[in-house]
Amino acid sequence: MAHARISANLPPDIDPTKAPIAFGRRALPKLNEELQSPELLTQQQALMALCDLVHDPEKVYPAIEIGFLDNLKTLLLHHDSTVRQKTTEILYIMAMHSVGRQGLIQNGVISALIQLLDDPVDICRKNMHQILEMMAKLPEGAVGVLHAGFIPSLVFKLKTESDEIQELILDTLSNCLRVEASEALAADAIGILKEKLTHSSVAIRSKAAWVLLEIGTHPEGKIVLCEEVVPVLVSLLEDTDPEVQASATGALMFAAVKPQGRFSALGAGAIPPLLKLVAEETSKARLSAIKTLTMLAELPEGRKTLLYHTDTFQQCQNDPSEAVKRAAEIALSVIRWKPF
Repeated sequence: MAHARISANLPPDIDPTKAPIAFGRRALPKLNEELQSPELLTQQQALMALCDLVHDPEKVYPAIEIGFLDNLKTLLLHHDSTVRQKTTEILYIMAMHSVGRQGLIQNGVISALIQLLDDPVDICRKNMHQILEMMAKLPEGAVGVLHAGFIPSLVFKLKTESDEIQELILDTLSNCLRVEASEALAADAIGILKEKLTHSSVAIRSKAAWVLLEIGTHPEGKIVLCEEVVPVLVSLLEDTDPEVQASATGALMFAAVKPQGRFSALGAGAIPPLLKLVAEETSKARLSAIKTLTMLAELPEGRKTLLYHTDTFQQCQNDPSEAVKRAAEIALSVIRWKPF
């Protein structure tokens, strides 16, 4: 399905002419001064020029040292949408470089971005979410997003934002919730993500399942997954997209760690689609499917059913992956277990 994309083109009434760049080492200090100019056009032109310069990682470090980030943080709240757009674009480009990400963390840029969550201009919000998504890839960046109090708002924004921005939010959440999930759980993340599992967009379904997987790595997350989401995850095991299947299988695997999750998965008919994923040699979900079936085999009813499918696991012992081979051996030992 085609979706409208957020345009980064400037309004037609904006003069995109860049500021003249000074020669040599004077270039960045001059632009930094122009960012503080009372003249709107001067600020816009300086931002245009800076946007080009920061594509070069060698310019990012001196820009941070000169103090650009403090001025850019101030411009995040500028009344002019073009200034806000170019400011967030510059910060995103800087976040693409390692030195830039460290600079943004150390200068408190993450907490300043929270003011743009409700920006009326789509491209400003998109740029802001791109920065968060990039920053959350670093452990310290994910912690910064958590400490800035973004999580409840990001969960809520999944209800209102465009599909394009929702994808960025889900990527950010998956990295942050790997660290800590309690705020998301308190904000009803499970209920909102459950709705996203049936979204028309393959990317959103896959990313939502991946966020649930990360929530499931926490003890409190496993409990809620078992109570609310397992039947929907089981239905996604037969999704047409391999990425969705893999994410759903991973989330189901964590839910099945709890006895309640195993009973729920068994009751939802998880064994047939999981066996199908195990039988597919190219399935991205193969390893997670084997591990999930191993846990289901701990239930008498699950073991009884799987005893008729041991050949499926034996075929996995020819898999090139040592992890798959080992998981298949463990699965067979559990399925064939008999009490003394």
